[in-house]
Amino acid sequence: MSVFTENFLWGGAVAANQCEGAWNVDGKGISTSDVCTGGSHAKSKRITRTIESDTFYPSQEAIDFYHHYKEDIAMFAEMGFKVFRFSIAWTRIFPTGMEAEPNEAGLEFYDRVIDECLSKNIEPLITISHYEMPFALTEKYNGWSSRECIDLYVRYAKTLFSRYKGKVKYWLTFNEINAGTMSMGSFLSLGILNEGTTDFTNQVDVPNLRFQGLHHQFVASALAVKAGHEIDPQTKIGCMIAHMTTYPLTCNPDDILEAQKQNQIANLLCGDVQVRGEYPHFMKRYFKEQNIEVAMEPGDGDILKEGCVDFYTFSYYMSNCATASKDVTESSGNIMGGAKNPYLESSDWGWQIDPK
Repeated sequence: MSVFTENFLWGGAVAANQCEGAWNVDGKGISTSDVCTGGSHAKSKRITRTIESDTFYPSQEAIDFYHHYKEDIAMFAEMGFKVFRFSIAWTRIFPTGMEAEPNEAGLEFYDRVIDECLSKNIEPLITISHYEMPFALTEKYNGWSSRECIDLYVRYAKTLFSRYKGKVKYWLTFNEINAGTMSMGSFLSLGILNEGTTDFTNQVDVPNLRFQGLHHQFVASALAVKAGHEIDPQTKIGCMIAHMTTYPLTCNPDDILEAQKQNQIANLLCGDVQVRGEYPHFMKRYFKEQNIEVAMEPGDGDILKEGCVDFYTFSYYMSNCATASKDVTESSGNIMGGAKNPYLESSDWGWQIDPK
């Protein structure tokens, strides 16, 4: 019988925007997820610039982890969790992202959550930003398309590192940062809300803004890693990628190349920048082909090199196929879909189930 080694961290994960609820309690501000309505696999959710009184917003109530964290963590302990990955809601700490001082009530809530985990011998692994940046930053700066967000994020990260020093060993700077390489990631990951966007699934996409925003996240992540190590040399700070496993649909060389290109942009770009500290060679060609120009400040290259992460993490949902052909049956997926794989079954949501 195979058994986990003593130091194997087995556990589970949640995100603040998916579980906490209490969206306007104890000084919390409005996040980007708080303005996303409910939806389904057949109907996209909407993004509303103001809260509609008669509309359902899932993140506003969620499962109310905010008021039930003790009993939830107790159940995690019963399951044998050794690690619990969760995220901190940026708007609980800085309601608009622009305050000079953090919200003490928000910090105290995570004090209690972390202490509860430690009392059950569960290691906290915390994501600093998980798809819920302050909506005020969307309204003022159009999210991460503005370089202004870098310093605001770093101040937020430093606040967390200092507050929970000695209690939290493992951090992730951004959840699934590579979502910024996809059109849906404009608002989801980057808080960019372009004029005319109301539908979450079919956003008005400006690739140049998206990749500019992604670059700003890379710089912010690197600065946070450097600051975290200075505040607590014992801490380990990682990156987080939504790994999109993609097969060529056929052995046609055009399909092989299409799968390779998708793998480079969707999977390898963000890992290379955060682990190796520089953009991979293929991005120069991609930017040129797509007429994308990313403005980089002098010194950005040094920042990326000096702020490489300590470890790499990824999520995996399903696999897809890539093809150069336009006449194929499409599959669904989390953030991105692809050509349907004839060898796999699909869930009710159209996600291809691929245990191998």
